[in-house]
Amino acid sequence: MNAVGIIFSSINEKSVYELTKQRTMASVPFGCRYRLIDFALSNMVNSDITHVGIITHYNYQSLMDHIDTGKDWDLARRHGGVKILPPYITAFANNSNYLYSTRLEALISIRDFIADCKEDVVVLSDCDTVCNLDLSAMVEQHIASGADITLGVKSSYVAQDTTRAITIVNSDDNGKVTEVVDYSGMRDGFEDVYIRVLCIGKKYLEELITDAMAHGYTSFTKDILIRNYQRHDCRVFKFDGYLATIRSMTDYFRCSMDMLDPEIRRSIFGVRNRPVFTKVRNSSPASYTDGAIVRNSLIADGCVIQGTVENSILFRGVKVGKNTHIKNSIIMQDTITGENVYLNCVVTDKNVVIRDGRVLSGHETRPFFIDKGSNV
Repeated sequence: MNAVGIIFSSINEKSVYELTKQRTMASVPFGCRYRLIDFALSNMVNSDITHVGIITHYNYQSLMDHIDTGKDWDLARRHGGVKILPPYITAFANNSNYLYSTRLEALISIRDFIADCKEDVVVLSDCDTVCNLDLSAMVEQHIASGADITLGVKSSYVAQDTTRAITIVNSDDNGKVTEVVDYSGMRDGFEDVYIRVLCIGKKYLEELITDAMAHGYTSFTKDILIRNYQRHDCRVFKFDGYLATIRSMTDYFRCSMDMLDPEIRRSIFGVRNRPVFTKVRNSSPASYTDGAIVRNSLIADGCVIQGTVENSILFRGVKVGKNTHIKNSIIMQDTITGENVYLNCVVTDKNVVIRDGRVLSGHETRPFFIDKGSNV
């Protein structure tokens, strides 16, 4: 496929600051053994997009460790492959010497990378979305329609209590965009919501970047899409599968718990010819001692279970002590719980130690979070 992919690794990461204080959004752990970057990257690889640039911001050491050479995604290639694109900043980069804060500023910072690409189509994607999306169908539709921009949308229910920024895209029967607006919060109902994935011609993207620099534009959505959609030939690509966008700890918790539903899990990880790839690690199998009880949970390699685990997700190397009860929780890598511990609606980061007899509980709307390396 004649397309290059660009993934924004850190957009919106401040909204999940608990998990992104020491890592970028792209490397947030998810679903026992994955990172959020795996979904966007796998969507591209499964669609034969084998040249991918990942725009970084800061705290991207764990992302570099995870991606490595890209061999786990078959992207360790002489031509194309995956490239980590550090933020463009020098002593003379700009008057204030600051890093980008929007997608458009990020694209401006990598304009040399875009100019060097040989592909005709660019696929832009955030990495805070969990879905299994056939990008090849989206690119084919984009080319066949002759559109300037093709926006990925999903029909979703939006309510007045929605706190995250949502962009509504209305279109006619032919898929041509008739309106792009920020959700006002004034009405409830189903709307076509922009999922932050789009296709655009490479030359056209370069023209937009040059124009944005000349006019001082900063926001791709507000300054390019909303301001000028009538001047562009904008089309929509409608996605009808499972999709969750992570913009808060509550979103992260809810989306993770969705993976315990077999139907949702199959719609993400069980799609034929579209697997979700991640970095391969060789670990010993999980160990369940006498008296261990596990119900409706995802347990990664290397775990040792001596207590009870219900409706929970345990990452690699987690140890659950005797008479400990973990329910409705997400326990990240190498966390150790002592004996007689009770956890409900708890999210721990990596390398947490929870001592004997601790009782910790949150709620599904506000899970109790424990920082990386904490000793409770």
